[in-house]
Amino acid sequence: KLTAACNVLPLGTWVKVTNVRNGKSVVVEITDRLHPKNKRLVDLAKVAAQKLGFVSAGLAKVRVEVLGKLKP
Repeated sequence: KLTAACNVLPLGTWVKVTNVRNGKSVVVEITDRLHPKNKRLVDLAKVAAQKLGFVSAGLAKVRVEVLGKLKP
């Protein structure tokens, strides 16, 4: 499932995440929270990371665009 965890945005928010290195994008729903000490903005589910092409790298620089609460 195309989901992500984030401490900043409300649960149920849809966001477009773009890998800045290769330009690939995916739309995910924020469905979980990160550990409070985690400094990352967003943590993607493995399926979403695969679509963006950085599963083997572990971390990647991405651009996050908030789409809103309604499913796009």
